[in-house]
Amino acid sequence: MPWFVKIERGIVDKTTFDQFVAAHKAFVRDLIAKGHQAKTGYWAEYGGGMLLFQAESLDEAKAIVAQDPLIQNGCVSYELHEWRVVVE
Repeated sequence: MPWFVKIERGIVDKTTFDQFVAAHKAFVRDLIAKGHQAKTGYWAEYGGGMLLFQAESLDEAKAIVAQDPLIQNGCVSYELHEWRVVVE
């Protein structure tokens, strides 16, 4: 299954953002349970983060990202890319 990466930048204040962190974590745990091998985290220099996951296609990856509570609640802007692994 191809890997995809959502690179995000926070666009709301921390108080607003933090309201949706628990839902985002639950969303990622659900992706893991469904076999997408998801990983999520934030940049040490505050203001953005990344979600790495597997999906069958770009269309499926877009559908997955659309379900992220951080997207649904307008907390981040993002780019979505297919990541082609060259060395494992």
